[in-house]
Amino acid sequence: MKRLLVLGAIVLAGGVGAAIVQAQQAAAPQGRGGGGFNFPPVSAAEKVADNLYMVPGQGGNTAVWVMANGVLLVDTKLANNGQAILDEVKKVTDKPITYIINTHTHGDHTGSNHFFPASVEIVTQANTAANMAKMDVFKDPANKQGLPDKTFKDKMTLFKGKEQVDLFYFGAAHTNGDAWVVFKSARVMHSGDAFANKGQPLIDRANGGSGVAYPVTLKNAAKAIKNVDKIIPGHAPVMMWQDLVDAGTFNQLMLDHAKAALAAKKSPEQALKEFTLPESLKTKGFTQPAAGRGGAGGNFTVIMDELQGK
Repeated sequence: MKRLLVLGAIVLAGGVGAAIVQAQQAAAPQGRGGGGFNFPPVSAAEKVADNLYMVPGQGGNTAVWVMANGVLLVDTKLANNGQAILDEVKKVTDKPITYIINTHTHGDHTGSNHFFPASVEIVTQANTAANMAKMDVFKDPANKQGLPDKTFKDKMTLFKGKEQVDLFYFGAAHTNGDAWVVFKSARVMHSGDAFANKGQPLIDRANGGSGVAYPVTLKNAAKAIKNVDKIIPGHAPVMMWQDLVDAGTFNQLMLDHAKAALAAKKSPEQALKEFTLPESLKTKGFTQPAAGRGGAGGNFTVIMDELQGK
């Protein structure tokens, strides 16, 4: 598959504000939603572990894994950021980019795939590959080189020894193709937007996301993945393993509250108003759910719709 050196081949469609959330739900290549396009600029690479760096800004956090014969990137931000990513990579190594892993389909994580040469191999979970193929940007023949070359279903291992990278899939959460990327020797995982930050997650049902499955997926990831200390989340500073465990609890509390509100015939707006995040999670930096992504009822709108089969 040819991958041309085309900088800025992806054109982001739609407006700002509420239109951004709408567009992402419709599988357009917009950012994470909620916060709109107000991503900070690409900033300096931060060392996370030996041979592993994180480049924040302009979309999802990009991981940079430096190996003997090349560099693996996890996520490539919004369109037109390929050179900025490369500039940061060059500050830590002169090795070429050889692999890209996209954690999921959204354009703030896949947007600059096109910038890198045809020799770069792109890897995603199988459902993400299907979701990307549906995006208008990749329906353009000029942009098809940005689609994945290789996919996995439940698990894939790349490389051996100290360079080993394990990819996992545990079910629907943010989308139905969220990949968990583990740098084994570094004891670090990139969680993508399945665990983006310590707020209510974006549940992209148009791309297979599920508020009902979300807490189970997080708990399964926390249970199955071993020997990881640090996490590179989708849109936040580096976190610790316990933060993922707590995120599972956070999402389970929201699901349980949604079920109770639905049984009491309450609206999502009422559910949101009556939900109080426990102090034990507030003290760890988790934020009270608010209106926005799911509408006036926040994520309770999305979860309660799903519970009703809507």
